[in-house]
Amino acid sequence: MTTVRIGMVKYINTAPIYEEWKTRAIPADWQVTDAPPSTLNRLLADNRIDLGYVSSHEYAVRPERYRMLADLSISATGPVGSVFLFSSLPPDELTDKPVLLTGQSQTSVALVKIVLEEFIGVQPRYQVGEIFADGECAKNVSAVLAIGDEALRLDAEGMHPYRLDLADVWHKETGLPFVFAVFAVREEFVREHPATLRKVWQTLIDCRDRGRERLPEISRLVAPRIPMDADDCCEYLRKIEHHLSPAHQKGLELFFTYLVRRNEAPTSALPLKFFP
Repeated sequence: MTTVRIGMVKYINTAPIYEEWKTRAIPADWQVTDAPPSTLNRLLADNRIDLGYVSSHEYAVRPERYRMLADLSISATGPVGSVFLFSSLPPDELTDKPVLLTGQSQTSVALVKIVLEEFIGVQPRYQVGEIFADGECAKNVSAVLAIGDEALRLDAEGMHPYRLDLADVWHKETGLPFVFAVFAVREEFVREHPATLRKVWQTLIDCRDRGRERLPEISRLVAPRIPMDADDCCEYLRKIEHHLSPAHQKGLELFFTYLVRRNEAPTSALPLKFFP
């Protein structure tokens, strides 16, 4: 048997897949690590996992190393509800103002810079750090970029007068979905274990489809982690898209085009490469 090292994002945005996965009789040699996207990025880049959900930015900056598993993503068409810029100032007044960026997602950091610099036309002063310190949101900054469960918590607290849902801004500007994460696999693993990889991929697709059918039940299970109301959690999870349609691929290609133009990714990020 082939040992497969799999990375799962530990935020609730993967719950429709991951909670269903946990109910399955998964082979013992399919080993799962759950962690924030930034950690999974490093693990995949360092050959410590074979495949996993990583920031789409991670795929873009190292395209020669990876392929994407077909029809799997973490995406949104319009508001996503968990990737926000929370600001004490109107966003068009953030030039030269300090903006704190989460260190948990390269994709969201790249996206907020595109939104602020390319779409809104401001040039803030960025710093990377912890959004929460001693249980409170960071102070002494004009705005914070928060993602995942931290963003859900800040949104529920309602402490900031301005907030931008970055996927919503992207959709309004481009008309396309935004792909936050892809399920990437190392090229070596594709070459050496294609049959095993296909079984893992088919299981993931099946878990996604079944998990989407169980959203109310799964929402009741994971909502206390935030904490948030189970119905609100279900509404949030319905906004999260876990497929990778042609429209999603166009959105991903446009994001990568911005990254290449901004010298954040090589030209070889395009065209996109898939398995199977």
